[in-house]
Amino acid sequence: MDTAFLDGALADFSGYVAADELYDGPCCMLSAVDNRRDKRLRYDVLDHDPTHEDIRTFLGRLKTALTARALTLVGLTTDGAALYPVPLAARLHDVPHQGCTFHVLADVVKAVLGAVASTRTRLAAPQPKWPRGRPRTQAAKAAARQQKRRTQQRLDLYTHRHLCVQRHRSHSERQQWWRITWGLPQLPLLRELMRQVYALFDRRCRPQTALDQLAQLRRRCLPFPLLAETLKKLFAPTLAKALTFLDDKRLPSTSHAVERGNRRYRKMQKQVYRVRAQAQICARLALDMWREAQAEGRQQTFASLHRARAG
Repeated sequence: MDTAFLDGALADFSGYVAADELYDGPCCMLSAVDNRRDKRLRYDVLDHDPTHEDIRTFLGRLKTALTARALTLVGLTTDGAALYPVPLAARLHDVPHQGCTFHVLADVVKAVLGAVASTRTRLAAPQPKWPRGRPRTQAAKAAARQQKRRTQQRLDLYTHRHLCVQRHRSHSERQQWWRITWGLPQLPLLRELMRQVYALFDRRCRPQTALDQLAQLRRRCLPFPLLAETLKKLFAPTLAKALTFLDDKRLPSTSHAVERGNRRYRKMQKQVYRVRAQAQICARLALDMWREAQAEGRQQTFASLHRARAG
């Protein structure tokens, strides 16, 4: 990597880095981005799936570049991949490791929506067959009403399934969810668990308090085997790792900075598509980094043009 570019990228280094991997066919791109300045600091393109040794080497180069400029890495944010904990313990054991809260919450939300879908499937269980025509007996009329209610409830659960995982709800939305889940006690319980999961990531909460609440939440799930199996993400170690940012108000809780760079690469790939090789991928990443290096001058040019037009 060009030393002059790295000097410019690290000129206003914030101390917080986000790292992530991006797969493109047989190749894999490792990226490290300043998590508060949105500047790519280092990349590496592999012709195979990354291993712990690859991540250890990549982090070692990043640490060397920071040490050479007397800079300190304050925090590192990654997604929930199992690639990072072991290399981080070897290379950056004294740096706080933050798991991306977006990925953790996405896994929990997916599990809860899966539980809602399972409930909706059980509501669609086959009903007893009745003679054709309008129901005549009291039992037939009651069964017809029940089947109609179950059909409407199943439709409402599909239409308004987001209310089970929505972070903030209005009074009318809470009342609507209460009407939809009437007779299904497991769904209000799932909603209450989601509310408590969201409360774990409140920055006003202290880390030890959040860990105590997480332990209490896990104990509440244990008496319900089906619920514990559905929300097994609550028992994953990545969830506790995602609470590291509560110790540092400046530590970003997500790895969105590096994800934005990955999306720019995907966009370039869609606009100009050809067979990717390792050299071509390196060239495209270098082009993206050159774009970032020219960002400040480009913004100044745009500001001058706007002032000239306004004048």
